[in-house]
Amino acid sequence: MDRLAYIAMSGAKQTLLAQSTNANNLANVSTQGFKADLDAFQSMPVYGPGYASRVYAQDERSGTDFAQGPLMTTGRSLDVALKGQGFMAVQAPDGSTAYTRRGDLHISPNGQLQTGTGAPVLGNQGPIAIPPASKIDILGDGTISIIPLGGDVNAPAQIDRIRLVNPPLADLQKRGDGLFALKPNTPVPQPDAAVQVASGVLEGSNVNPVDSMVKMIEYGRLFEMQTKMIKTADANSSAADQLLKFS
Repeated sequence: MDRLAYIAMSGAKQTLLAQSTNANNLANVSTQGFKADLDAFQSMPVYGPGYASRVYAQDERSGTDFAQGPLMTTGRSLDVALKGQGFMAVQAPDGSTAYTRRGDLHISPNGQLQTGTGAPVLGNQGPIAIPPASKIDILGDGTISIIPLGGDVNAPAQIDRIRLVNPPLADLQKRGDGLFALKPNTPVPQPDAAVQVASGVLEGSNVNPVDSMVKMIEYGRLFEMQTKMIKTADANSSAADQLLKFS
C-alpha cells in the first residue's frame, strides 16, 4: 500500500509546484512585456537497491513562452514596444546586465531612464541619463533625442541610444525578478541594428487568462484526486491490518 501512498504524495507535491507557476502567470496577466513560464510533467523512475519498480511524477519548468504579447497604443513618448524579436538591455539589481521587453519607461528624480520596475535602461556607455528637457523622443532605432529646456525646438540633441540586442532565445533564462539573463558560458550579444522599437506603444503580457484559469481548475481537481488516493491507501492499509489480526 505504501507504493500507492508515496506515488500519490509525489504527484500532489508536483501538482502544487505546477499550480504555483500557473498562479504566477495569472498574477502577471497585466504586467507589461511579461513572458509566461511553461511547465511539463514527466515520469521519473526511482532508482535504488533492487529493481526500479516505482515511477514518480516530476514537474519541470520546461521554458518560457517568448511569443509577442498584444500591442497597445498609448501615445506617451516614453512608452516603447519592440517590433518583432529582440530585447532591451537593462541593469539588474545586482549590477549585472539583464534583458527585458518591458517598455513603460520613466525618468527617475535623478534623471535616470528606467523601466516600470525601476531597472536602469542601458545605452552605449551604461545607464542612460536624461538631462532636463521640454520634449523627449525615442526613435525607431532606439536613439533618444531631446529638446533642452530653453533650447531651439528645431535643433534636437541626441544624447544616447538604447542598447537593443537579439540573442538566441536558447541562450536566455528567466530570473526571479522577471528579467532575462544569459546562461553561463554564452557570448554577450552585441547591439543589433535590425531590432527596432515603436514609440507610444506598449507590449502587454502574453499570458492567456482563460487558459490559465482552466489550468488552475485542472490542477485543483488533480490535487484533490491525489489526496483521495492517499486516503484510499491509508484505508486499505487499515483494512489489511484488521484482516491480519483476525487471522
